Amino acid sequence: MCGRFSQQRPASELAEIFSAEPLAEELGPRFNVAPTDPAFVVVQREERRAITAYNWGLIPHWADSPKVASRMFNARAETLTASPAFRDALLRKRCLVPVDGFYEWRREGSERQPYSIGRADSRPLVLAGLWAGWRDPATGTVKRTFTIVTTSPNEMMAAIHDRMPVMLADEDWDVWLDPSLSEAGELLAILDRAAGPDLAITPVSRLVNDVRNDGPELLVPIAG
Repeated sequence: MCGRFSQQRPASELAEIFSAEPLAEELGPRFNVAPTDPAFVVVQREERRAITAYNWGLIPHWADSPKVASRMFNARAETLTASPAFRDALLRKRCLVPVDGFYEWRREGSERQPYSIGRADSRPLVLAGLWAGWRDPATGTVKRTFTIVTTSPNEMMAAIHDRMPVMLADEDWDVWLDPSLSEAGELLAILDRAAGPDLAITPVSRLVNDVRNDGPELLVPIAG
């Protein structure tokens, strides 16, 4: 699974990396993004690609309440086409979620030790995401949200957890965002082949366990 991540780069820098328009207000560097928080995503509609901010935790358009977001922050790749919550988004509303790293926890004795996982070359990790728009019946306001697709772990991640986010290769960014692609088999094939880049996996302080903590000290390595 993926339940926390860091996102330190400003929208302006992400816009350069993804050849997109920076349409979101700057959120500032964040080191402990949690479900329901806003975060930058890359979306594309026809010829327009943009960096925008959606809330993490998908609310399907048909949901009765926004409370479902707190349990829909991940979507299993293996069951996307069978899930009413994610099937439509897979075919029509895909996004990239650029992160500097994500956190995962491994049980070590009686403790759960957090690890920061990022690219070994320090470039952004680009996670496969899905998004949705939900209209609040009370106000008419449209709330846009996203989820991160997860899969079985690769060799590096298997020692930490039994799931990991799908990390897209550079050459798959355009294909994943392509609004004309709506064939489920082709989209699932992208997820299947996404082995991920070389990773740096670092034990970090348990400060990250508390979502109220947010600062660069969360990423300081500790003795493993």
